[in-house]
Amino acid sequence: MKTSILAGLAVAVTLAGASRAAQAVGPLPAPPAARSFRVGTLTLVALRDARFVARNDGKTFGIGVDPAQVALVLRRAGAPADEIYLDVGGLLVKEPGRLILIDTGLGPAFRGALAASLAQAGVTPAEITDVLITHTHADHVGGLVTATGSLAFPHATIRLSGAEWGWMRAHGDAALVRLIAPQVRTFVPGESVAPGVTAVGLTGHTPGHAGYEIVSGSDRLLDIGDTAHSAIISLARPAWTIEFDQDAAAGRASRIATLTRLARSHERVYAPHFPFPGVGRIEADGEGFAWKPDPN
Repeated sequence: MKTSILAGLAVAVTLAGASRAAQAVGPLPAPPAARSFRVGTLTLVALRDARFVARNDGKTFGIGVDPAQVALVLRRAGAPADEIYLDVGGLLVKEPGRLILIDTGLGPAFRGALAASLAQAGVTPAEITDVLITHTHADHVGGLVTATGSLAFPHATIRLSGAEWGWMRAHGDAALVRLIAPQVRTFVPGESVAPGVTAVGLTGHTPGHAGYEIVSGSDRLLDIGDTAHSAIISLARPAWTIEFDQDAAAGRASRIATLTRLARSHERVYAPHFPFPGVGRIEADGEGFAWKPDPN
């Protein structure tokens, strides 16, 4: 079981969870880290897992766009022009009687640090009551399995959209599907999946990709999953095609609509691929958007 699951996840990272360009450089290990913050009366913790590095070669960000144009956007933001950096992370939500983990990182197959980051937050995997999955690319579900091939969160209900579970059963790693199936409970976007947590359909990246709106009192935060990947390019040029999206047109439309709404509402965002801790707000900026990280 261990060999088949970890081998399957390695293939999944190559084919679904990362681009050909990113695979030429990453994923790369990152030190564990846990950053706490508040949403109303709730404590949330951003958890670091790993990092991807993609080459600016026209194969990942801005497909069909001259890499020189991508380089110009990167340089304007003070970033290296030849590589694009993406963090990988998860989000812990502490509720009375519940510990909810949103996405599980790469897992031991790629030396993901999420389990160690969870330990820094003072939480053991056995204490997790709910695992919410945005989508089933391996950098979001790899941490569902331990290095010995067993369930990483043995007491947790695993929630994901019905469309995403159907896609995973048809195209994902069969050994992982068999392992987690007894714990899986599906939902339709728009449903409440935990007290104060509502699933939000964010189409295009995968067939059942979903985000999670977390509300406490008048405060709220949206985990956008992989609606946007680069805090620079995905925001400055949201109409550019990204290889990660399975349906490029739907992904583009969803990205622009979601970012437009968030820039108007000014609600906080958690973006698992933005620079750790990935918490901040989206602002309108010319023809696109800009990332404003939380000061804390």
